[in-house]
Amino acid sequence: MHIACLGDSNTYGYDPASPFGGRYPYEIRWTGRLENEGVGVTNHGYNGLPASRRSLHEMFAQDLKREGPFDLVTLMLGTNDILLGSSADEAAEDVEHLVRTLKEASVSPILLIAPPPLVPGFWVESREQIERSQALAGELRTVSGRQGVRFADAGLWGIPLAYDGVHFSEEGHRIFAEKLLEIINSQGEAV
Repeated sequence: MHIACLGDSNTYGYDPASPFGGRYPYEIRWTGRLENEGVGVTNHGYNGLPASRRSLHEMFAQDLKREGPFDLVTLMLGTNDILLGSSADEAAEDVEHLVRTLKEASVSPILLIAPPPLVPGFWVESREQIERSQALAGELRTVSGRQGVRFADAGLWGIPLAYDGVHFSEEGHRIFAEKLLEIINSQGEAV
């Protein structure tokens, strides 16, 4: 099993305690934990990446097509869009554009993952951001239905976030890896 993981800093493995954009150690990051369980991982996680960077969508599709084939491509974006002021439906519209671009390049199958909602913290400025992040999962579930891709809602997984209200804690990475591994190992519907 070899998967590609496309996402933002939570896919990259950003350590919020690091002052210069550093990562958690390999064995802490959810992608590293999957590899330790025998899943091959190509990590395309980028700090600060919003789905609204549509100019990059074609590049991502071509990179994944060139590097593949993969058994699965996970896609988890939208948090940075919310932090930058997008509504949930605007963020989902940009994610849908990326999903369509990946499908047109025959990058599949795709698992669309709704990120855990924001919580009060150092990087979270308002209750409105939290509410918009909470609405994102429903919008992304609709996108998955329209695009015919699998969907998982990481907001239901009890992922603890760090003091900044955005990034996975070490325990969050462990739980995320466990839940995603369950989906990878099952042929049924993701939740």
